[in-house]
Amino acid sequence: MTSRIDAHVRLDTHPTHFSAVTAALTGSQAHIAHLALEAAGWTVVADNTLVLVRIDHEEPYWAKDAATHLSADGITVEITPRLQQAMDEDWTWVEYPMPWCTRSEIREISNQAQKIHDDIRRGQLLIHAHADDGETTFAVGTYLHTGKSVYLRGEDHLRQVADTFDSPGQALRAFEKAHGADMRRGPAPLTATERAAAEARTTLDLTTAKPEPRPEPETIPVYLADSGDHDALLDHFLDTHEDWDRWRTWSGELTYATHESQTLRIEHDDSAPATETAWTIAAYETPVSDRMWHLTATAATPTLMLQDLLHDLADGHGWDTAVGQSLDEASVVAATQPATDAGWKHTVEGRWMHWTAPNGEAGVQFDTFAAQRPGGILPTWLLWAGPAIDHPTWEIAASTHTPTTLLANLAETLTRGTGTRQTTSLSQHTARRHASPPPALPTPAARRASGRPL
Repeated sequence: MTSRIDAHVRLDTHPTHFSAVTAALTGSQAHIAHLALEAAGWTVVADNTLVLVRIDHEEPYWAKDAATHLSADGITVEITPRLQQAMDEDWTWVEYPMPWCTRSEIREISNQAQKIHDDIRRGQLLIHAHADDGETTFAVGTYLHTGKSVYLRGEDHLRQVADTFDSPGQALRAFEKAHGADMRRGPAPLTATERAAAEARTTLDLTTAKPEPRPEPETIPVYLADSGDHDALLDHFLDTHEDWDRWRTWSGELTYATHESQTLRIEHDDSAPATETAWTIAAYETPVSDRMWHLTATAATPTLMLQDLLHDLADGHGWDTAVGQSLDEASVVAATQPATDAGWKHTVEGRWMHWTAPNGEAGVQFDTFAAQRPGGILPTWLLWAGPAIDHPTWEIAASTHTPTTLLANLAETLTRGTGTRQTTSLSQHTARRHASPPPALPTPAARRASGRPL
C-alpha cells in the first residue's frame, strides 16, 4: 500500500489561456510533487505554482496523466470541475493532414512535436537556419548534448524530424542545397501558438485564479441580465439530447452540433468578443439543400434567451417553416404579439417596424426591405438590448423564414423573462475572457470551409 505524502496539488484551468492548466501545491512535502511535475514538463511560475502549456493544446489530457501518477505516489490531487470537464471532453482536429491516424497516433505525433519545441525553448536544440516555402517552415539544428543534427519540417504540433545528420556542417550543406535563396539564419519567428504559450508561462496572474467573494445577484429583466456561461449551456443541451452530435475544432474555440437528421446545425464560437457573433443556427430542408433559415446571436446574449431557443429546437420548432413561403402580415403579428401584449411601444420608421421597451433598453425590429429579399445579407428580424439599437449590448438576428413560433417564444422571453446581474460590468467580463488572445487561426470563412459550414 502506497504511503501518503503530505502534499496537496490543486489542478485548475489557466485564467487567460484557453487550454493551459495550473497546479497549486501545498503541504510540508510539496517539493516532491513540485519535482514530479517539473520532470513532466510543467513550468514553475511562482513558489509552489506551476503551469502546463503545450503547443498541441492537449494540456487537459497530460494534466490527467500527471494526476494519475501523483495519486499513485501517494500525493493528494484535487481537480476543479471546469478542468475535469475539459479532461472528459472528446474533440477532434479539423482537416488533420494525416487523416489515417487514430486519435492516439495523432496525440503521439503532437507529443513528439512538443518535445522538439521544448528542446528548442530550453536551448538543448540549437537552430542554425530556417526557410519558408510558402506552405510550411523548415529548419536545421543540432542537439548540443549529442552533437546530432536534425532537419525539421512543419510548425507547432505538426513539426517533425525529417532527416538526421552526423554533423552541423553536413546538415547545413544539405539544407542550403534544398532551400537556397529561401534560407535564413537562426530560428524562424515564433508562431502565434508559440507566442501565446510563452505568454501563458510568464504572465500568469495568480490573483485571477483565486475565487473572489461575489455580491448577491439582483433580479432584473432578462434583456439586462449577464450573459452567463454559454459553454455550460450548450454542453448541458447536448448531454441531455442524444439526437444531437457534437465535434470541436483543434483550437477548442468552435463547437459544432448537428441534429441526427442533418438538417439542423449549431456553431458556437466561445472565443468571440461580447458584441460579435458567437452562435449561428441554421435549418435545411434536406442535408444537402440550401438553408431554409438561419439565426445568429452575439456572445453577450443572456443564457435564458439562448436556453429557450435551444429548447425550441429540441421541441421541433426549427422545421416549422416552408421553403419559398412569403412572410405575411399575420406571421409578423404573431411573432411580435408578446411585445404588443407587454405594452412595448410600436413605431414605424421607413422600412423598419419597431417594438421598444418602455425604458428604451431593448426591442424587436422587423425590416420590410430585408423580408422581400430573403436571400440577402441583411437580417429580417432583430432582437436587441443595450443603450440603443445601433449600439446594442447584445443582439439576436434572424432571417426571413425563421419559424414564427420560434420568434414569438424569443419575444415572450425578451419581454417577460427575468435574469440576474452581478456588479461586474460587461467590459470587465470581456477583458477577463480575452486578456490573453488565443492562437491566431484562419479567418472565419477559412475555418468554416475546412469543416461543415453553416
